[in-house]
Amino acid sequence: MSDDDSTAIVLDHPLVRHHLSRLRDVQTNSDAFRSHVDILATLTAVEATRQLKEQTIAVTTPLERVDCTQICERIAVVPILRAGLGMVPAVTGLIPNAEVWHLGLYRDEATAEPVSYYNKLPGDNPPDQAIILDPMLATGGSALLAIEMLQKWRVPRIAMISIIAAPEGIRRLTNRFPDVAIYTCAVDRGLNERHFIVPGLGDAGDRIFNTQL
Repeated sequence: MSDDDSTAIVLDHPLVRHHLSRLRDVQTNSDAFRSHVDILATLTAVEATRQLKEQTIAVTTPLERVDCTQICERIAVVPILRAGLGMVPAVTGLIPNAEVWHLGLYRDEATAEPVSYYNKLPGDNPPDQAIILDPMLATGGSALLAIEMLQKWRVPRIAMISIIAAPEGIRRLTNRFPDVAIYTCAVDRGLNERHFIVPGLGDAGDRIFNTQL
């Protein structure tokens, strides 16, 4: 694990680099792409959940009783539609009782700013921590809007998991919300004139859901 731009926690592991190379490859089909996203999301979620609070419980093994620990917090997984959906099974596989709340955001291609089209977050009873899922942290606009929505829900701790990120998005996010931890597999060179991450991996949503035209 390493810090890049002093703000994002970047996973430093051979498995991360291996599966990321397959994601980047234009020859990787949607079925394989989904599999690599699932693996990378799992590896990243393990690191992003390192600080979860635990409580001690007594467990009876086949031989004796022993003190163990278990997670004692409410965790909300918040995928940004639609690409974030591809990361949900990885996180709920690790935390089966996690709540899943969806936020529908899309980027206005003329302004590169996010537009909200779906938000059903409740107005009270927030979880202890929310984990935002989006494979790409590009301009940071969608992440900023998602964090604002979660703060209105009064979620006390928020983290962001992405597969790849651009320095521009990291800086924008941490300048506005320095307490939000960002976990990613790679920080790429930057954004092109269309605000796409380069070298990137293309449109993650299209590649996950096989809707490339």
